[in-house]
Amino acid sequence: MMVKADTITRMQTERTQGWHGAAPEPRCVGLMALAMAQHRANFDLWHEEDKARNPQAADAEIARVKHAIDGLNQRRNDLVQQMDEWLLREFGEQNGEAPLHSETPGLMIDRLSILALKIFHTEEESVRESASAEHRTRNRERLAILIAQRDDLAGCLDALLDEVRRGKRRFKLYCQLKMYNDPELNPVLYGQMAGGRSGS
Repeated sequence: MMVKADTITRMQTERTQGWHGAAPEPRCVGLMALAMAQHRANFDLWHEEDKARNPQAADAEIARVKHAIDGLNQRRNDLVQQMDEWLLREFGEQNGEAPLHSETPGLMIDRLSILALKIFHTEEESVRESASAEHRTRNRERLAILIAQRDDLAGCLDALLDEVRRGKRRFKLYCQLKMYNDPELNPVLYGQMAGGRSGS
């Protein structure tokens, strides 16, 4: 049975709240397990990026955070690809004559994950007592926009999955092919390797 978008968005909302507290993590399988792991990568990435923006952070801390961000970004994108691979196996052979959808379901789930994080933190700001009334009002307005965006995107995801199931649309696996972590593709990294070899 194919997972519905509202099941994914509900998980993302509950896990965002749970990871900020001490709620136990539920056991999931299949696409939901991948979606939860992918959301966790985005959750961790969000908070590492907050640390990177701290103007008082020491250089060593910024370097540590940068390495953590690179690793989390790689995990985030790997899990997007794994979700798409899972869905392609679940659907089986697609209708090759159907129009191609430019964005994969995995990428849409990633966008829903980011929206869940934005919604959580915007809601916090909308009720923060130490903030001004104008600040809280502005964030209530932003919150309504974010919720509408999430609802629209969730509807689009359900529509895409339904159209693929009925042979009316198709999608491909788009590998991210990131270069920055690969010592054979990043010129800074392979330049260091070449320099090290020539000096030995």
